[in-house]
Amino acid sequence: MKENKTILITGVAGLLGSRLADWLVENTNHNIVGVDDLSGGYIDNVHNQVQFHQFDLAESDRLEKLVKVTNPNVVYHLAAYAAEGLSPFMRSFNYKNNLMSTSKVINACINYEVDRLVFTSTMAVYGHGNPPFDEEDTPTPIDPYGIAKYACEMDIQVAGEQHGLDWCIIRPHNVYGEKQNIWDRYRNVLGIWMYQHMNNEKMTIFGDGEQKRAFSYMGDCLEPLYKAGFDKRASKEIINLGSSKFYTINQANEILIDVLKEGTPIYLEPRHEVKNAHPTWEKSMELLDYEDTTDLKTGLHNMWIWAQTQPNRQRKSWEIYEVEKGIYDFWKNK
Repeated sequence: MKENKTILITGVAGLLGSRLADWLVENTNHNIVGVDDLSGGYIDNVHNQVQFHQFDLAESDRLEKLVKVTNPNVVYHLAAYAAEGLSPFMRSFNYKNNLMSTSKVINACINYEVDRLVFTSTMAVYGHGNPPFDEEDTPTPIDPYGIAKYACEMDIQVAGEQHGLDWCIIRPHNVYGEKQNIWDRYRNVLGIWMYQHMNNEKMTIFGDGEQKRAFSYMGDCLEPLYKAGFDKRASKEIINLGSSKFYTINQANEILIDVLKEGTPIYLEPRHEVKNAHPTWEKSMELLDYEDTTDLKTGLHNMWIWAQTQPNRQRKSWEIYEVEKGIYDFWKNK
């Protein structure tokens, strides 16, 4: 039997964190410690075998103390509020939530000699770029969320050079599946559509819907995400993780309507966003043994079955934006 390790997961109540924790409990004998402030995830998502701690990474020194006490071998820093389109209107929150939180994670990993830090970045670091986006491309993010994530990437790499921190940076893209937050109006388009359908609303599409995206089923990403923390091949590597297939937003909407057997889209004003954002995937197959096995229709079918079992939670909505100028009509508080 392999040696038991201790793994710390930030953002353990969100989609990536909770599903990774589930996979670890079901497939390993490792000890799992989880942190989340429950601002974007739900305690119901957290496996009962996870040692759970609730606090805000950016506002507390508890992480440093927790790492000292639990002595994790690997830290998966998955906590983030991933709302690219909203970030220009919530800059201070965005940088606190991403940069400040990550700086504390890095400090703790260095101070207590964590074996490896795995950080989930984002496709948003590529900006408009020249798709398919490759890990060797120079990032040119176009929004504060992408800027913050790229800054975190650079800081982690500096920590590796100066302090000997081992790391792996994962750039997931449009991950969806069971345990996703479908009650957030600002992110996760597939979940937004499911929520709208369940509440007798039309499915919102921004602009003409011809934006291209690669949608990645969470179930396909779990073992590769685990390997990012333990496999020697992943040491100090930046790796795109997710589906090799891409769709227009219109095509994705049509597939979901086919799964639901009904539904009507409504087209709203375009957002400031990248037109086509789909990446290369070969590196994830080579280094993490990723397999793109779940097609979008099957993944949406699985997610829809789960969504129908969920409570009708209150939808997340910002009452006050830091910047009101230029806010889209569909996000204005009326």
